[in-house]
Amino acid sequence: MTAPIRVLLVDDQALLRAGFRALLDSDPGITVVGEAVDGAEAVRLATETSPDVVLMDVQMPRVDGLAATARITATPALAATKVVVLTTFELDEYVFGALRAGASGFLLKDIEPQALIDAVRVVHDGQALLAPRVTRRLIEAFVGPGAVEPAAAAPVPGIDQLTTREREILALVGSGRSNHEIAAELVLSPLTAKTHVSRIMSKLAARDRAQLVVAAYEAGLVTAGR
Repeated sequence: MTAPIRVLLVDDQALLRAGFRALLDSDPGITVVGEAVDGAEAVRLATETSPDVVLMDVQMPRVDGLAATARITATPALAATKVVVLTTFELDEYVFGALRAGASGFLLKDIEPQALIDAVRVVHDGQALLAPRVTRRLIEAFVGPGAVEPAAAAPVPGIDQLTTREREILALVGSGRSNHEIAAELVLSPLTAKTHVSRIMSKLAARDRAQLVVAAYEAGLVTAGR
């Protein structure tokens, strides 16, 4: 029998934590292993329990969700732990910062019950919680007209190792294309597109597809209107 997905809940609102816990624990394939009220406690509990998935709020006292996410994703012993940021608004100003900090995606707090359960499974399977529609809106917010460009962004490690085709595919990932859309646009098989994406992730040491979106943006491969 497959072991249940272990989830850590992080939010300073007790009512929200209780609701999420009741929902997740109702699924036999998921178990909540802990609850944290701020980022400092989240890091401590993550280290103690090694959860598969952390549902992380952003605005919390003491240590916020961005700092906690960065600490968790930078901990070698927690390399398999996926962090999903909980946000109130679809284009919350913190979302891109959370992805840069190592989050595997984000969820809206008003998510439908079944969608939350499905999302936990998706991120546990190694997929990013960034649907193409959402990715495009994120890119528009950060590189579209009127967006503020990042100040002196450091070179993306591994970007020089990419072939011309891989850079082209990374740009498409960054602009929100799925593997099937990339395959159609470049006249490739879906399997070939998936293989290219996997190789790019390996070369850039990206945890998941969400990190490729960040890399594409920081490398200047995604531009307004792409």
